[in-house]
Amino acid sequence: MNSRVTMTLAGLLLLGAVFVGYWGLMLNRQPEPVAEPAAPVAVSQTVEKAVTTAQDQTRTPVVVLLRDVPAFTPLTAEDLTLEKLRNAPAGSLSSLDQALGRTPWRTLAAGTWLNDESFSAGGPLARMIHSNERALAMAVDEVIGAGGQLNPGDYVDVLLFLRADASNLQQSVQVVIPAMRLLAVGEQLGLTNDGQPASPATTAEEKMKLEQRRYGARTVILAVPQKLLSRMMLATQVGTLRLAVRSSEEKNLARYWAGENDSIGTIDATNSQLFQFTELAMARAPKGGMVAGPVASGGTPAPRRGIEVIRGNQASQ
Repeated sequence: MNSRVTMTLAGLLLLGAVFVGYWGLMLNRQPEPVAEPAAPVAVSQTVEKAVTTAQDQTRTPVVVLLRDVPAFTPLTAEDLTLEKLRNAPAGSLSSLDQALGRTPWRTLAAGTWLNDESFSAGGPLARMIHSNERALAMAVDEVIGAGGQLNPGDYVDVLLFLRADASNLQQSVQVVIPAMRLLAVGEQLGLTNDGQPASPATTAEEKMKLEQRRYGARTVILAVPQKLLSRMMLATQVGTLRLAVRSSEEKNLARYWAGENDSIGTIDATNSQLFQFTELAMARAPKGGMVAGPVASGGTPAPRRGIEVIRGNQASQ
């Protein structure tokens, strides 16, 4: 009797173990993922493709360098790529065929967009002036350089101060050349003729260093009209110079020396030798009341000649 009860209990326990094991397996099984409908995905991809196509139609291709190219090295297909920009730089090349095989006259960095100026001769300074201008360096200090506040692109008048001495009876001041453009202040260069930075700073740290050096600059470079170059050079040797900054509200400064109303005669009138100002000073009268003047060979006073007075770019008698 006891053996039968024991066998019955063992059978029940076996059935219970099998049921519990099966139930555990069912609970551990992961539910199968439910397939998402494919229609929304297809619609989203179609919309994105349409937006990309519309954006491409509004952008302009620009030829850009993929790597640094040394000077005098012809460009190959491996050096170039096309990038589509919303606002393409003025004058930029839009086809690889326009750049393939051409030779730059200076080293071009990777990422540079190309135009016809990229293949022209001359360094940054030569590309900042026009054909009728010359770049001339001038020594400055904190006073001459307007308190260290000069910036490339400013327009300045060059003033000359002459002290009284044996050859110059009266101290005097005149404007040597008005409205000259500042090309560089120290190591900081301005913009080239195509409106691009002549030597762009690659990092924020480098830009900060250039800005700090500008305040302590000891030289500036001016764009001097070619016909007035000798006048400017003479002024740097005969007296003390000052730079007077002109207002940015004068909208015609960029064409001061190249405007349609300016003639060669106006520039020629400005390009006269600097006076030592003995002629401009009134001769002192002696005690007898007669004005001292040159005497002709016959003993009679010679007639006084007219004096040319220069004010900026105008000359008068």
